[in-house]
Amino acid sequence: MKFRKMYLFTLLFLFIGNLSFAQVNKNLPLGEIEVSPFDFGKMWTFENLPLDYFEKTYGFRPSEEWIESARMSSLRFASWCSASFVSPSGLIMTNHHCSRDVVTALQKDGESFEKNGFVANGYDLERKAEGLFVEQMVQAIDITAEVKKRTNAAGTDAEKLELRGKALEAIKEEYSKKKGWNGLRLQAVTFYSGGKFSLYGYKKYEDIRLVLIPEGDLGYFGGDPDNFTYPRYNLDCTFWRAYDEDGKPLDTSKNYFKFNGDGIHEGEAVFVVGNPGSTERYRTAAQLKYDRDVRFPIRLKMMGNTDRLLRKRYEAEPSEDLMNEIFGNANGLKAFGGILKGLKDPMLYGRKQKMENKIRAANPGLDYWDRLADSYADLEKLGPSLMMMNPGRRDVASPKASMSLMFAVYEFGQQIKNDASKEDKEKSKNAIKELIKTIDTSLERQLFAMLLNDYDQFSSDHPLKGIDATKFVDNLFDSSNLLKGKKLKKGLKEKNLKKAKDPFVKLSNQIAGRFFKAVQAFQSTGPTRRALEAQVANAVFNVYGSSLPPDATFTLRLADGVVKKYEYNGTVAPFKTTYFGMYNRYYSNDGKFPWSLPEKWLNPPMELLKAPLNYVSTNDIIGGNSGSPMINKNLEAVGLIFDGNIESLPGNFIFDDKVNRTVSVHAGGILAAIKYIYKADELYNELTGK
Repeated sequence: MKFRKMYLFTLLFLFIGNLSFAQVNKNLPLGEIEVSPFDFGKMWTFENLPLDYFEKTYGFRPSEEWIESARMSSLRFASWCSASFVSPSGLIMTNHHCSRDVVTALQKDGESFEKNGFVANGYDLERKAEGLFVEQMVQAIDITAEVKKRTNAAGTDAEKLELRGKALEAIKEEYSKKKGWNGLRLQAVTFYSGGKFSLYGYKKYEDIRLVLIPEGDLGYFGGDPDNFTYPRYNLDCTFWRAYDEDGKPLDTSKNYFKFNGDGIHEGEAVFVVGNPGSTERYRTAAQLKYDRDVRFPIRLKMMGNTDRLLRKRYEAEPSEDLMNEIFGNANGLKAFGGILKGLKDPMLYGRKQKMENKIRAANPGLDYWDRLADSYADLEKLGPSLMMMNPGRRDVASPKASMSLMFAVYEFGQQIKNDASKEDKEKSKNAIKELIKTIDTSLERQLFAMLLNDYDQFSSDHPLKGIDATKFVDNLFDSSNLLKGKKLKKGLKEKNLKKAKDPFVKLSNQIAGRFFKAVQAFQSTGPTRRALEAQVANAVFNVYGSSLPPDATFTLRLADGVVKKYEYNGTVAPFKTTYFGMYNRYYSNDGKFPWSLPEKWLNPPMELLKAPLNYVSTNDIIGGNSGSPMINKNLEAVGLIFDGNIESLPGNFIFDDKVNRTVSVHAGGILAAIKYIYKADELYNELTGK
């Protein structure tokens, strides 16, 4: 669940995810497949909680006071995780992996929080993280009626989208002057592709100080091999504190989750309150087929290249920052790989197809699904260009110099073609000359060949034409006048660029031209696609009303579930693990990383060994939920979300609580570590109310 840093090409990858094939596999055994409205998940918005469902399922109907307290006690941690207040004095709980990149700057000379952790035994020892902030949602309101009232006008799809944007901005401006809303950061959120709209108001706290972070061995125990698995043994927690404008610990006595180290029992109802990042559960079967056959395979190919290059760099020159980068990329590889595996599962994919058939049968005569698929017929072959040849890519596997030069040459050629000003052409020519100085290196040739080889596998536009990629690139660099210092002047002559006989100019025109064609084609259909997606969502409303939760948007949600074991690998995973299990993993792996432990952990008392460490439940989570508190009916913090099991990864497009499990740090395990290892008596007393 550790999705925190997104590069431009990653955003573009998500951007083109709306492409789809026109044809859908109709040979799945749909007759034996069962569907459920919960296929769309259980990430409920606070302004539309299913109170009747809660009461029927758990014998518990949250009061308005309960709902407000849960909302006000929960936090958004910076721009990448979730968190919560867990004491009357501004104490904040989130994950180790949400904090590890931030705390490095707080270390003094000779310190290593990665090796030794950190504990502040007193307010005066807590360390402020400059730039770190948390946000508390203090206002939430459904503004659907207001938006629709202001956008009930005829026009093209693009005009309607523009009108909607203006309406949302106008509503934000009006609410910013209202009592209770003024002074807050306002966010207008679109749900169900435009079926509903909400307005949220956030209070921001910017004086955030570190209280405790475990050693990397504990927060990262098991590393990539154990990531997205269960049973699990991680102390993936961190404690911070918020301070007010006067430099005093923030008074949160009215809204915080009391800590309960003994609040987890099998079958008990539990609730996750956090900010899930992004899901795509309303995508059509045709769109998911595109994801399965094009989108995710290309994404995984690029990430695999990145993984190999990062590990080579680490072998040559190890560093903590590089290890964090490797872990983040490996986390993504596993996550996207799990989504792709789910898309290839005929039962999961079949459930999506059968649900779509059910919705369509209940809405006879509507053709939105077909039109949505047909609108991408011309875009299917452009997906590889859009994803792989994006000049904004900044991953280590991208040949940045070659890509920059290709697009610079293409732009210069377009300027010549369109008779641009002499000044503009001179600027382009100078930019090309500077880029050429950096392009011809062994690594750049290697990366460029790797890119062209991968592109050749996915695209119908084959630059290599059957030639070995390495030979192709070597020949390109050796034969292009444009890339040769002595013949550069000749290569940059306008008449030569117009003729496009130089092999590098030809390749630039081919690749950059196709990329811009893809961008233009995709953007031009954007308003129509979004309108069709909204119509699909409305068709779902016609069957289920508004009882289904919208896709995740990194806004506050409440997800219900129960503590529950599950079957896996021919056995049964217990609902909880203990520190005994962690030490078994340590000794079974001879204490080698990533199952290593610091020396101060190697002589544990029996009380620690018997303490629970992690547990699983059926709650619905996704990336962004990291750091979310898990609470019980009494508004007590009983755990801390940090991951999902491998079976939960298809949750991007479908939720299945039979084997989908949320993995959390047990509140009792956190307290045991604080008491027996860190000897942080003040923190222990603060959490337990003593």
